[in-house]
Amino acid sequence: MTVTLLPGRASGSVTAPPSKSIAHRMLICAGLSQGESFLTNISDSDDMKATISCLEALGATFTREGNGLRVQGIDPMRTTPKNPLFCNESGSTLRFLLPIALLSGKETVLSGKEVLFRRPLSVYETLCAEMGYSYQKTDSSVTVKGPLKAGNYRVAGNISSQFISGLLFALPLLEKDSTLTITTPIESRSYIGLTLDALASFGVTASWQDDHTLFIPGRQHYSPATLSVEGDYSGAVFFEALAALGNPVTVTGLSEDSLQGDRAYLRFVPMLCRGTPTIHIGDCPDLGPMLFALAAAKNGAVFTGTARLRLKESDRASAMAEELAKFGTTVTVNEDSVVIYPSDFHAPTRPLSGHGDHRIVMATAILSTLTGGTIQGAEASSKSFPDFFEKLASLGISLRTEA
Repeated sequence: MTVTLLPGRASGSVTAPPSKSIAHRMLICAGLSQGESFLTNISDSDDMKATISCLEALGATFTREGNGLRVQGIDPMRTTPKNPLFCNESGSTLRFLLPIALLSGKETVLSGKEVLFRRPLSVYETLCAEMGYSYQKTDSSVTVKGPLKAGNYRVAGNISSQFISGLLFALPLLEKDSTLTITTPIESRSYIGLTLDALASFGVTASWQDDHTLFIPGRQHYSPATLSVEGDYSGAVFFEALAALGNPVTVTGLSEDSLQGDRAYLRFVPMLCRGTPTIHIGDCPDLGPMLFALAAAKNGAVFTGTARLRLKESDRASAMAEELAKFGTTVTVNEDSVVIYPSDFHAPTRPLSGHGDHRIVMATAILSTLTGGTIQGAEASSKSFPDFFEKLASLGISLRTEA
């Protein structure tokens, strides 16, 4: 899909999309609860469809009611999926569900698009080798067989917190207690907090023993719950950036006491408007593309903690450097930092590319409201925010979509 935007002034109010991070976690907890849960404010994004599809393959059932879902959960110890768990392009789905697939001791295939399996899975590969679990990976699938055992697990925390969360979903269901020691500095610690909060909402406990060790009691079970997913700060940042660029736009539907690490944009956006700051985004890498774009349109900036951006749907630092160059902005990408230089910002000199990455698409779309621009591969936005362009148009931005 190609989207062409005309320069224009946005005005009005927009509701933040449902939090993808929280919805993944609630869906999984509901799917592991032996009873009926009801979850509201669940989006129809590609990643949500992936998690629901995988849980259905395990035996859970989902009934849509408006923007909510009735979920009938399963006992993952007794499930034998007949078909692969298709994760599409969702890294969260794959990394969260792999330890759950190990619970039954039955061979389980998790599949997806090749781009998904180019993202790191080494943490689980190492863990399976150490624990004696079967692990076979191809370009588009991984086949695992347990059963998962309770014990003392050691996991690197500098690749993705999703591996830690995946184990936190599964280990409480085992007969004995477990510990989870994170062997490196933890990136995105706030996401582990989201997982612990979701577990607690469904009656499951795990807790920090110290800064690097989690204690997970065994012999637990998930209890059904009725919950609503809060608004997503990582999706709201695109419209907050519109406001920072001089548009009278307000964003609603966000929880002021949210545990989401991406709420850090509330501090970062004003910093970018005031000067040329140095900002660390190691705990909120999903903000990177929009913050880079805003820095390009404002005064430039230095971003640190950027190494993990190359492990996302695209190499986000390099992809944004390529796209910002089309606006006349010079970007230097280092091992763990990105420098955006103040520049003579202008309309893009050629079509923009989405790089198959939803956040690249949305960041370049916001910049294009200033200058106009054409984005190729804009369909990637449906991964997390399927009505993004509809909401942009509702604020008065003129755009044209072509298949």
